[in-house]
Amino acid sequence: MSREAVVKSLTTPDLAAVVDLVVWVEDDVAHAANHLGTVRLHDDGTHEVLSGIDPVADEDPMAFLPYDAEVAGAGPRVSTDNAYPYAARRIRSLFGDPDRSPDVAVVHTPRHWFVDEGGHVGEHGSLDVIQSRAPLVLSGPGVRRLGVVDEHARLVDVAPTLAVLSGVPEEDLRDADGAALDGRALTAYLEAPEARRRPRVVGILWDGAHCGDLLHLAETGHLPGVARLLERGLALRGGAVAEFPSVTLTNHTSILTGVGPGRHGVLGNVYYDRALQERVVPNDAETWHRSAEWLRPGARTVFEMVNDHVPQGDSPRTASVDEAIDRGADYGTMALLRAAGGFESATSGMGDLLPDPAESPFLRDPAHLDDAYFRWGVQVDDLGLQQVLQLWETPEEAPTLTWWANVVTDAGHHGGGPRSELARDSLRQSDARLVAFLDHLDGLGVLDEVTFLLTADHGFEGADPSVTGSWKPALDALGIPYRDEGPGFVYLL
Repeated sequence: MSREAVVKSLTTPDLAAVVDLVVWVEDDVAHAANHLGTVRLHDDGTHEVLSGIDPVADEDPMAFLPYDAEVAGAGPRVSTDNAYPYAARRIRSLFGDPDRSPDVAVVHTPRHWFVDEGGHVGEHGSLDVIQSRAPLVLSGPGVRRLGVVDEHARLVDVAPTLAVLSGVPEEDLRDADGAALDGRALTAYLEAPEARRRPRVVGILWDGAHCGDLLHLAETGHLPGVARLLERGLALRGGAVAEFPSVTLTNHTSILTGVGPGRHGVLGNVYYDRALQERVVPNDAETWHRSAEWLRPGARTVFEMVNDHVPQGDSPRTASVDEAIDRGADYGTMALLRAAGGFESATSGMGDLLPDPAESPFLRDPAHLDDAYFRWGVQVDDLGLQQVLQLWETPEEAPTLTWWANVVTDAGHHGGGPRSELARDSLRQSDARLVAFLDHLDGLGVLDEVTFLLTADHGFEGADPSVTGSWKPALDALGIPYRDEGPGFVYLL
């Protein structure tokens, strides 16, 4: 009855500007509702409308393509003018953890401006297609040269694809309990196994990089590094669909385990654990080095998958650079921080570990350093490049799988919104770091021997300062004990 009251209170017309959808699972079936109607979403793709009209009638992963259509449709829109790929599957995954899943999840409208409650100029987290669309580029030996392909994948496909490229047999793409992964290796875009050389794989994540703008800038000559990858491989125009919610730590974990949040346990950037009776905040500078602690026992990282099939030697088999979800990696930035007692202990004991952002050779506009998150992102990503170059000092000692996470792209898109100068500066400087690494490999004479996968953890949309409001008063008026983490994860107490 409490959940019914919460849903009813959040789906009134006066909250329609800020509440896009309310979703939950009942009797193992996904449900979605808003002021227009309520629907049951079955795994076979059928929609059973319970009242009004279907609020999530469109699940097309290729909606708002080509890119010009996305740019033209960037204004406020109701759910019936939007698309929600894999809605049932993604909702059910979010509600798959009995201790950590909320009772109800609230989805902000695409243009909701909630900066007073943790929001930004650029936003993500939604079930909708644009906030869920991450880029996906494959390049190098073992990859078919197809250019830009009018298809899509899912972010849970990344781990199995990296694993197969690194030499893991497809039959071993399973979690720690032996169950099949949620994702699949994208073998349709790969050459036959016998045509692949000794594997050397580099996975790159540009956090929050906007899929459409990334491909647009690459095709128009503004991202020469990405263009070099495309010359030797392919990109999916529809990108890769993030898990829900389309937030950072949920999808970093899905990318690197091949399973959704209901299985790996990292449900959001912040959530509540009923068993521990504590608030968990994995997406924070003070806790990133601990993020792998919150993985459920059944989850298995791609580093663990690869290490099971690569003999241990003097050099790392797997490396995780600036990535929170690093469990099993032979080399990990977060492992170094854990050994030092955390980020604060490391910096106080060893001085400022991060380079001066004003001296960065990749910074285009010094005025952008006024944004504190952007400034920090420049520092972290410069240090990340240093680590990658050290790992690849000689090709003989380089890891079989290198994972390299970058953060300034998330800062640029949060601070300015997609297509802003801040966002595009972040893409261009990340591309310049990529070019520096490609040139390094070229100088070693091994560029043609390295396979690349470039992706992100979610997409982005711009918020609208005129679309304000909060659903908190509606929840408070019910007189029901609750927690609203995120905000958007409603736990009934």
